[in-house]
Amino acid sequence: MSETVVVVVPDADILASTVAARLAIKIIDAQAVHGTAGVVLTGGRVAAKVLRSLSDLPAAAAIDWSRVDLWWGDERFLPSGDPDRNETQAREAVLDKLPLDPARVHAMPASDGPDGDDAVAAAARYAGVLGDTLPRFDVLMLGVGEDGHVASLFPGHPGLEATGSAAAVFDSPKPPPTRVTLTLSTIRSADEVWLIAAGPDKAAPIGAVHGGASLPAGSAVGVRKTLWLLDRAAASEIR
Repeated sequence: MSETVVVVVPDADILASTVAARLAIKIIDAQAVHGTAGVVLTGGRVAAKVLRSLSDLPAAAAIDWSRVDLWWGDERFLPSGDPDRNETQAREAVLDKLPLDPARVHAMPASDGPDGDDAVAAAARYAGVLGDTLPRFDVLMLGVGEDGHVASLFPGHPGLEATGSAAAVFDSPKPPPTRVTLTLSTIRSADEVWLIAAGPDKAAPIGAVHGGASLPAGSAVGVRKTLWLLDRAAASEIR
């Protein structure tokens, strides 16, 4: 049964540094046990701060970046290099400065990639990279939306019921309308799922989930641990 832990810190900056410190230790521990570490990245302002903080940590010097596999929980289906793509933001924040093995950086396909603007084919391509047996995800990070969505799985949206390991999402309630996402079953295969949120606009859905409401964020649980990493404002409606 997955253990659920809630960590609350004063503000978004402290949250970013806290998540970065935990992530560094998680990667180091995973490499000590398995030789490699698998991390699923998320997008958003806090995620970019986490990545920038990670590179500045003394503990990061203990990470063998060439043995880190990076994945993404979802992606806006836009051309390569578009500033709104999660991959672009992550690369600008820190990835391009780290000695990563390019073969271990598994970005989701772009709309100008080999499948063109066919998001269904792009999702199938990513599912093919994931393989029939999913990779080991030591930690899978997710932002929490104002409506309680995670990745590109929105409340009441057909994408929430998608099967397989990755799926195309159309008519997203948030722009852009077309996206590629990991499915809920794939998210739930991770050893640890971290739900990260800052700001008062996240308080209502987080409070609702912890009160028992059925929202995507509440269905995103890790095999071993589900960790809510929140600033004080985001946690203000947890009772």
